[in-house]
Amino acid sequence: MSNASWGRVITAMVTPFTADGQVNYGVAEELAAHLVEHGSDGLVLCGTTGESPTLNWEEENELFKVVKQAVGGKAKIIAGTGSNSTSEAIAATQEAAKLGLDASLQVVPYYNKPPQAGIEQHFRAIAAAAPDLPMMLYNIPGRTGQNMTPETIARLAEVENIVAVKEASGNLDEACAIRTLTPDTFAIYSGEDSLTLPMLTVGGMGVVSVASHLVGKEMQGMIEAFVTGKTSLAVEIQLKLYPLFKILFCTTNPIPIKAALRLQGWQVGSLRSPLCDLPLELETKLARVLENLALI
Repeated sequence: MSNASWGRVITAMVTPFTADGQVNYGVAEELAAHLVEHGSDGLVLCGTTGESPTLNWEEENELFKVVKQAVGGKAKIIAGTGSNSTSEAIAATQEAAKLGLDASLQVVPYYNKPPQAGIEQHFRAIAAAAPDLPMMLYNIPGRTGQNMTPETIARLAEVENIVAVKEASGNLDEACAIRTLTPDTFAIYSGEDSLTLPMLTVGGMGVVSVASHLVGKEMQGMIEAFVTGKTSLAVEIQLKLYPLFKILFCTTNPIPIKAALRLQGWQVGSLRSPLCDLPLELETKLARVLENLALI
């Protein structure tokens, strides 16, 4: 299973809500189309940025359907169907496969902290249950409480439909080790916007991004500059975007990106509890960064 067609910039899309807290499927369609027109090669739906912990399976499946209808064929649609229950992840992933989505994103099981053997068994079981659906692993120890080691990732990369990892440990040594231990066909995506360029230098393919809601074309430009040998231009873009990367993670994601989209005029709504809106002090700082980049 080839991963090269997934592209370089994959946006982890927010889930828009109405004023009364329901999923706003109409805005989701509009936002998906906008993202694909502005630099996104693919979209992750119902990931952490999409507030997956507070979405139910029915809402998630409806989001998959409406976004597929909006941009299917123009961009890869990756379903966030991970869970800390293997049986739940299998059921959700099989549903995504039936809908004809392009791939699934599978997070390391959170809270129950399985050892490496348990993590490996979990992902192998999901891959076996949906053999025709490519899978991207998702390592984010800051959220899950457990780091998936490069050695575990390397063993999982031997599974035919496990073709990529979103590496969000923040540790470039880990990225180096993964690249050393896996075949070139296994794609490594940065899980942190600010580390996209450093990850490219150790064999990364691209980024699963939050900032690409706002600067997708610029991020494409940075990666293109790097891969074509224009490294000084890539560094210039990285440093220009760095204040945006930092402010978008000034508090728990996706609180700042939803605030930024609202500042741009997007009707993405608020956040579902227990997440809450961005404090005014931080929103003022965010607005200043957006103004400096001519994003509002």
